[in-house]
Amino acid sequence: MKVDISVVRSLPLFEKMSATDLENLLSHSTSRRVPAGDTVFEQGAPASQFFLLLHGRLKVTQVTEDGQQIIVRVVHPGDLFGFAKALQRSDYPGTALAVAESVALSWPTELWPQFIDTNPRLAVTAMQTIGQRLEEAHARIREMSTQEVERRVAHAVLRLADQAGKKEGTGIRIDFPISRQDIAEMTGTTLHTVSRILSAWEAKGLVEGGRQKLLVSDPHGLALLAAHGKEREGRFSAESASSLRLVKEIGAKGHILLPTKPERF
Repeated sequence: MKVDISVVRSLPLFEKMSATDLENLLSHSTSRRVPAGDTVFEQGAPASQFFLLLHGRLKVTQVTEDGQQIIVRVVHPGDLFGFAKALQRSDYPGTALAVAESVALSWPTELWPQFIDTNPRLAVTAMQTIGQRLEEAHARIREMSTQEVERRVAHAVLRLADQAGKKEGTGIRIDFPISRQDIAEMTGTTLHTVSRILSAWEAKGLVEGGRQKLLVSDPHGLALLAAHGKEREGRFSAESASSLRLVKEIGAKGHILLPTKPERF
């Protein structure tokens, strides 16, 4: 399928690239439509290509040594993914699955060094993506080691709202199909536990659920819940500050309005 060059140019990664360089880059690419539920690549397969998501959403999962499946990343439009070469790997470390109908561009892995030479922003973006993934991985490990399940789920939902939130009324809708099982795999818990937590949140007016849908009705309240715990005594952890800062950033994007002073614990 032919890709509109203006769509690619609108992405931050390519907006400063010359027309000639962009046309040359695209001349080596292959476009692919990925129906919801189909995989782009599977964990352990030879990393023969790297990708750019133009439309849709993907989730990247890994199966651990003990057989547990976890979601390690959600891929959004404009994101590079599958660049195992930058990680000095010859295989894909996870499986990329479309959660909505998606369109991606791909290039042969052997072209990666040439592309980062001609477009240094590719290299910078790849390093930023790796850094973000490491930061998120560290945050999840810290959360799973130190926090009760409800707070972990709150942090995961807030991250999704920040990365893929769409304003709807006074709340934020996560703008792709997301199941309770997905959230369980993001937070290292069970479907039953996530279902119980989300049902309790719905009763409190924090979220509204549906079939693979999630609306954060009260982002500020959810952030306060994520920051809740030992901070009741007046101590404020890095995770707590991060939660409130995240909601302020979402508010700055126009999603929600926040009081000028956060509540004290």
